[in-house]
Amino acid sequence: MIKGIHGMFYSSQPDELRAFLRDKLQLSASDVGGGWLIFDLFEGDLGVHPSNDTQSGSHDISFFTDDLAATVATLRLRGVAFDDEIADHGYGLVTHLTMPGGVRVQLYQPRYEKRPLAATAKKTAKTPAAKTTAKTPAAKKTAKTPAAKKTAKAPAAKTAAKTPSAKKTAKAPSAKKAAKAAAKQAAKAPAARKAAKKAAKAAR
Repeated sequence: MIKGIHGMFYSSQPDELRAFLRDKLQLSASDVGGGWLIFDLFEGDLGVHPSNDTQSGSHDISFFTDDLAATVATLRLRGVAFDDEIADHGYGLVTHLTMPGGVRVQLYQPRYEKRPLAATAKKTAKTPAAKTTAKTPAAKKTAKTPAAKKTAKAPAAKTAAKTPSAKKTAKAPSAKKAAKAAAKQAAKAPAARKAAKKAAKAAR
């Protein structure tokens, strides 16, 4: 099952380009060794554009944002230079920037609407592959991790404890027995013994 999309920039200044992506664009990254940084993005999409024979087989990478004007202003404060001003290209508002090594990319604010990520996640969870994964040993082992146990103590779990079935369980014989034991223990406390002695003297 495909989980995502991986892109690659080829640059004559790889270290400078990695630093640009990390420090200027502030993309989070994982260091996989040897100076290689693999960058993560929150969202991604993929399209297919018609082309002539000379362009066919090529591919392109762009960055997108919800608010292009605000993003451009923020990046300029970090020292990023743009190749052109924001323009309306129909499918969205567009500008371009050239990164170290002569790597030119498009930055745009799309006008098209995509399916909400939450809806996509729910649909994926119902697929046969997702259901099969949930039954694997690895998935069952994950359910027993500290993080999973902590989730069980979350507000939702507390709410479940107040359900009629949970309250009924609390009234079971074992629960009553525990309550009586606690009462007897409380009677043996210093305050209770003192009160008992005082009552005995008064009786004399």
